[in-house]
Amino acid sequence: MHILISNDDGYRAPGIHALARVMRRFGRVTIVAPDHNHSGASNSLTLNRPLTVEHMPGESLYVVSGTPSDCVHVALTGLLEDRPDLVVSGINCGANMGDDTMYSGTVAAAIEGHLFGIPSIAFSQIDKGWSELEAAAEVAAAVVDRFAEPAIAAKEPMLLNVNIPNMPRAALKGIVATRLGRRSSAEPVIREMSPRGFPIYWLGAAGKPSDASEGTDFWATSHGFVSVTPLQTDLTNHRQVALAGEWLNSDGVPDVLSE
Repeated sequence: MHILISNDDGYRAPGIHALARVMRRFGRVTIVAPDHNHSGASNSLTLNRPLTVEHMPGESLYVVSGTPSDCVHVALTGLLEDRPDLVVSGINCGANMGDDTMYSGTVAAAIEGHLFGIPSIAFSQIDKGWSELEAAAEVAAAVVDRFAEPAIAAKEPMLLNVNIPNMPRAALKGIVATRLGRRSSAEPVIREMSPRGFPIYWLGAAGKPSDASEGTDFWATSHGFVSVTPLQTDLTNHRQVALAGEWLNSDGVPDVLSE
């Protein structure tokens, strides 16, 4: 296989190099990663300035002056000579579970690959600090070994979000398929005064899990399991399409713009 790797922690992060080492077991690896940390960048693309791409001599490593989504987008629309078979992102320094996936640059890089019709997997460690990183990399290899072949063969490319507890591999209880949990609202912003005398604001910490019931990614990882959550990019609330139509037609007029 040809595997494209990106992340949101930047090209120097230990996680991306640990991931690249184990991915080379499956074939050729190309890394296209941001020049600095873009945590929380979500699916943003850089449209207000040109991007630079630096090829590190002697390595299949390209450093992009943009977001994780930029990296994968540039790779797939002109940088790479051949289309990769798989896109992997991470290993991220910190969890991407529940509502986190809406903000995650790690997940966004995988989503970008999926939007181009390529099976894509995002990998994250639960705790920050890179403890048990090699064990996490071995888990990533096990997930790719299990999922890559059926994902590539599938008519609809698979998009997976994988969260790995910071534990020795022997201590992990297994790998389970999960759904996304939910978080409570974020903590209030922290207001401070700048040295120049005007107010500045730090975003508050993420909310505590509000749905960590059995079957969620929160439950799985807190009980020593690796969580694998299939994602989709269709944001349509299909159950409410008919309801929205009823609201629009509530006065018997099918088009609210009609005279």
